[in-house]
Amino acid sequence: MPDLHKNLAGLRAGMLLLGGVAAVGGCATDPKPGQAPVQASVDQAATDTALVLARQIHERVLVLDAHVDVVPLGETSRYGDPDGSSKVTPAKLRQGGVDAVVLAAAVGSGPRTPEGDAQARAVADAEIAAVVEMADANDDMVMVQSVADLTRAHDQGKISLMLGLQNARILQADVDQIDNLHRVGVRVYALTHLGHNDFADSSRPVYDGHTGEYEPAAEHGGLSALGQRAIARINALGGLVDVSQLSKAATLQAVELSKSPVIASHSNVRALSDVTRNLSDEEIDAIAGAGGVIHVAAFTAYLLNFSDPQLVAAIKAIRREAGVDEQYTYPYELYWEIDDPDAQREFLTRMRTLLGPATIDLLVDHVDYLVKRVGIDHVGLSTDFNHGGGIQGFVNAGEALNVTLGLVRRGYSAEHIEKIWSGNFLRVLGQAEAHAGASD
Repeated sequence: MPDLHKNLAGLRAGMLLLGGVAAVGGCATDPKPGQAPVQASVDQAATDTALVLARQIHERVLVLDAHVDVVPLGETSRYGDPDGSSKVTPAKLRQGGVDAVVLAAAVGSGPRTPEGDAQARAVADAEIAAVVEMADANDDMVMVQSVADLTRAHDQGKISLMLGLQNARILQADVDQIDNLHRVGVRVYALTHLGHNDFADSSRPVYDGHTGEYEPAAEHGGLSALGQRAIARINALGGLVDVSQLSKAATLQAVELSKSPVIASHSNVRALSDVTRNLSDEEIDAIAGAGGVIHVAAFTAYLLNFSDPQLVAAIKAIRREAGVDEQYTYPYELYWEIDDPDAQREFLTRMRTLLGPATIDLLVDHVDYLVKRVGIDHVGLSTDFNHGGGIQGFVNAGEALNVTLGLVRRGYSAEHIEKIWSGNFLRVLGQAEAHAGASD
């Protein structure tokens, strides 16, 4: 890693050339056009050089969150802020200086029937409509579909909203539906979520509370023939293949099959947090080796280290006492199987108390691991806000500056931070666009 003190000295000298160091309450540079200065929630003295430098960097670079779940306007989410509101409201995006978000139309597991898939599609269509509605309701927001759109919006001081998709159940077993979703602006495609589907195996097989059994660990051995066709079509249209939540076999197959680099939009390091939907070193190496990007998610249960046998035993005890299967995948798995709302809340409270909060330092630990293993060009950031994302110091989009501060304190340069926040995503999206029109 670069030396922190050397990096701060160089940046401090550069700031003096710009006319001196600004106070924490002000800006080291002018904010982006039409945008108020971003705010930090940390309690720091005005002479804290790291915070001043972080603010300077944050207000210049394009800050992009690669995966957020959609909460339609006027609705609440159990995964949102304490009041149930979205963690990425327009006001929170502005406060945190977040310039772009990939908002995923996402569905979970469900009946693998034409009726079940149609219901999944209806949910996705409603979520896509909600994103369009948010853009229409805010003059400083714009729907984007390309690298050119993203950079133009940033230059104009507008917040970019890009559409993603999570779970190919939405496609209703029809690869041609990718074309229809592409026409409305979807550019990031993740084939699975919880549970296998007709396209691919998931890293998280579904548990059936009625039978007490899990799905088999693998149904297709990775990608099905339908999933392989979907990846070819995504490539041909210039979309990004997203391997988050795929099984290991499916991830490795997707990397090999895709004609352009893939991303993991919200996946962390399994060597640091041993849960099934995090990425093994083999997957990390394959994604980076093909030019792709892994976006570390600000998600407590995917950041914590579960190597302590006593912690795992305590987690299993809470799960057992709550009446859910104690097989350890990650601490909160299957909480939805608890029928009584009060018992469900008690389970979640006990688990959160046991685990404690994840921190920005832990988030940066995962970034460090990836940078040291595969290099700065293959690392990004995301949150999974509105579906469990949020850590101490970064509970919603309004606190995004704290992540930049964490990176500065760990010794990352302005150039590297720009790559992590958006530069690497823009590169792979540009490469995907360059492959548009290729034969499937």
